[in-house]
Amino acid sequence: MRLPSALVYDVAFSGVPMKATLLRTLLAANVTLAALLVAQPAGAEEVASVNTNFRITGSDRVVVEAYDDPAVTGVTCYVSRARTGGIKGTLGIAEDPTEASIACRQVGAIRFEGGPLKQQADVFTERMSLIFKTLHVVRVVDVKRNTLVYLTYSDRVVSGSAKNSVTAVPMPAGTTIPVK
Repeated sequence: MRLPSALVYDVAFSGVPMKATLLRTLLAANVTLAALLVAQPAGAEEVASVNTNFRITGSDRVVVEAYDDPAVTGVTCYVSRARTGGIKGTLGIAEDPTEASIACRQVGAIRFEGGPLKQQADVFTERMSLIFKTLHVVRVVDVKRNTLVYLTYSDRVVSGSAKNSVTAVPMPAGTTIPVK
């Protein structure tokens, strides 16, 4: 179907000519994708939140999220961190502060899914801004002490943050961590 030329016009985007309707479709798809990226990640469950700074357009808050370790059934990590409110926070384009705290606990019988664990692996990542900042939770296996150590920190495209938090989950007697 050909649209009337009054409705469609040629534009150049990054040096590539395209029809304006195509450009609008691409921009809408990018906005939708960005909204999905800043939404809660799969596996995160918000347990609680408290308001820290009231704003009519959405308060700043501290949230507590639970993450079940996908490779270790029976271990859940609780991460608390700040979430920016306001218009930018509501739209998902605000940059959240880098501070985070973590506590991981055994919440059931320990089972290692998918075989031996890597000595160190990213377990969870979540964007803290549209494209620049990411929160990481890393699992480290302390073989000598038969313990899983979890570290949380954030990185940024230009400069990371040294702010971090660590917790450990010792294995029950008779349970050995399989390591690659």
